[in-house]
Amino acid sequence: MNAGLTLTHDMLLVLALLAFTVLMLVLEWIRADLVALLIVVVVGVTRLIPAEQLFDGFAGNAVISLLAVMIMGAGLDRTGVLNQAATLILRLAGGVESRLGFLINAMAGGLSSIIQSQALAALFLPITSRVSARTGVPLSRLLLPMAFCILAGTNTTMISNSPLILLNDLIANANRHLPLGAPTIEPFSLFAITPVGVPLLVAGLAYFALFTRRLLPADEESTAVTPGRTETYFAETYGIDGEVYELTVTAESPLVGMSIAEAEALRGAPLLLAIKNGDEVRLAPPADTMIWVGTVLGALGKREAVTEFANLNLLKTQNRLAYFRDMFNPNRAGIAEAVVPPNSRFIKQAVGDLRLRKRFGISVLAVYRGEEVFREDVRKVSLRAGDTLVLHGLWRDLTLAAEERDFVVVTDYPKEEHRPGKIWHALAFFALAMGLGLFTDMKLSVAMLTGAVGMLLAGVLDMEEAYQAINWKTIFTLACLIPLGWAMDSTGTAAWIAQEVLRHLGSWPQWALQAVIAVLALFFSQVVSNVGAAVIMVPMAINIALAANGNPAVYALIVAISTSNSFIIASANPVLTIIAGPGGYRARDFLRVGLPLTVLLLVVLLVSVNLVFR
Repeated sequence: MNAGLTLTHDMLLVLALLAFTVLMLVLEWIRADLVALLIVVVVGVTRLIPAEQLFDGFAGNAVISLLAVMIMGAGLDRTGVLNQAATLILRLAGGVESRLGFLINAMAGGLSSIIQSQALAALFLPITSRVSARTGVPLSRLLLPMAFCILAGTNTTMISNSPLILLNDLIANANRHLPLGAPTIEPFSLFAITPVGVPLLVAGLAYFALFTRRLLPADEESTAVTPGRTETYFAETYGIDGEVYELTVTAESPLVGMSIAEAEALRGAPLLLAIKNGDEVRLAPPADTMIWVGTVLGALGKREAVTEFANLNLLKTQNRLAYFRDMFNPNRAGIAEAVVPPNSRFIKQAVGDLRLRKRFGISVLAVYRGEEVFREDVRKVSLRAGDTLVLHGLWRDLTLAAEERDFVVVTDYPKEEHRPGKIWHALAFFALAMGLGLFTDMKLSVAMLTGAVGMLLAGVLDMEEAYQAINWKTIFTLACLIPLGWAMDSTGTAAWIAQEVLRHLGSWPQWALQAVIAVLALFFSQVVSNVGAAVIMVPMAINIALAANGNPAVYALIVAISTSNSFIIASANPVLTIIAGPGGYRARDFLRVGLPLTVLLLVVLLVSVNLVFR
């Protein structure tokens, strides 16, 4: 690093872009992917990096690897691999709760080394719910340890963790701007970090094996939501109870000429879950469906409330189902819970604007957020990440709607296995990708893409399903923030920051500097995405290492892993956001459980990297 660096106009611009990025991601005034697109445009307009390099991030090793990993993860899920995992867990646990929790944590943590963490959390949520429903173990004692072990397990390979996938690209850029005489930093191979990641996962497993009962007691506060229960659960949690009655609209009824939305807004109206107009019978009637003489409504509610509503509106009540019996068969339809993930298109949209009844035949009965349940005027509720939706519809329609990945169904419901006959094809091509990445000098992106294309050719997935499996928000955010990291290097901003840090901490030993870097990375990961934190911190860490005569690869690796060990704030990590609602967790639960684990893994990380990479 050059001595005596002074701030230049370009450095000030990069620092301003960093500040803007952090501010926008914290305040969420603009979507994260739009912020990233804006950054890449500003970097291009101001020519902080050459124009021919500006969009290299979209074709970078990191982005292509992540695309391929997402597709292969969807392929493994489509063949029923994870559903078989639930059966295996139940068989091995033998009804012992401590063993059950350990097996879930170990399996989720192990799979997180090869499946992208957010996708794995979404896949394991219904599995854990199913296990909880069958064993009676509170879901709150299973979900949070599972999520934390997923995050710890992502550090065992270079393919399931976005900062680690990005790391080699950031190192390659740093090599282009090394000081004269500085040795080239070697990129990390597929399993190079396994000796560091395994101790982190083992530490996480041991932590929960010893302290789960103390950290997450099975009291009423910690079991607010437990998907997969019977009708009693929905009655106690959401006030959704009673039976289904058929209400026939008479010629004198004031409902004649009303829409379903208008009828639902009437005082004391039950849940209107089905309709028969003429010969057409359907569940989840759209809000604009009209009610005419002879229309039959399928209403869910208590007998007294439904009878009162029928009397007030001159409706004939039929206790025995004549038209809707098959539709309300529990094997065909029912109530389920689904969580809104952080990348959902539903976020900031009102329930009514989603038109789920018209598009999918699914009714939203309630929305659960934190300690609040929205039942009245649910159509006007604007959704947030982590909200739990209470849905009613045909299981077939629910499955089709869930494939768009705007919500994750957490209730165990009857559904057919998807292409179980392709399971060996999926496993074979996944093993091929791993083998190419490990035993050849092939780039990671090419190795992973080989496995993904193999699954597509073998019919494990079709192309439409592959497109749906890709989290495009993550891809765009990653690809567009990469040039910001390059600009930090090329303008000398990272070197200047390193110079200023060493001016105050230059006498500290290597392990202390590494600890400072790790804590800073952890802090940034709480306020911006882990990808954003890696982009900001890796160039800075490499320059600090060079100036302090440390190993720049070790410093960069510490940053990448620290940005992923984010256990304290649920909103800071998509994995924690996904499980917060179904687990009924509050902010203090994450703080109480996550803070000691963060400190423990920080110590394990510093010890491991210095033993492995001497």
